[in-house]
Amino acid sequence: MLIRYKNNYEKIAMGLLSFMPDEKDVKNLQQTIQNYETEEDWHLYLWKQEDDFIGAIGIIIKDNMSAVIQHVTVDPSHRNLGIGKQMIDKIIEKYNHKYEVIPEERISKFFHKCIQVDN
Repeated sequence: MLIRYKNNYEKIAMGLLSFMPDEKDVKNLQQTIQNYETEEDWHLYLWKQEDDFIGAIGIIIKDNMSAVIQHVTVDPSHRNLGIGKQMIDKIIEKYNHKYEVIPEERISKFFHKCIQVDN
């Protein structure tokens, strides 16, 4: 289930985002979380399965036209189970009516693999 990020999920979100190569640096990671908390066009969602948060997906709304997926991460112990695809599907479902949902370059290959499965 996709859940909108709240400040009290900060440590969970930081832990999940730290699995992404560009977010390994603590200062970088803290800035990313701060952007999700303060920038109105940045939206972070956590994926909850049973009682655990096991994934995160983040988007930026660009020019009020595109929802750009910039983060997709899943706890390593839950990878290869389709969680990333489920998160992308939910973001497309949530935003596709108003925005073109597109991936940032670094996750483009994964994004297109996920949406190809549907076709």
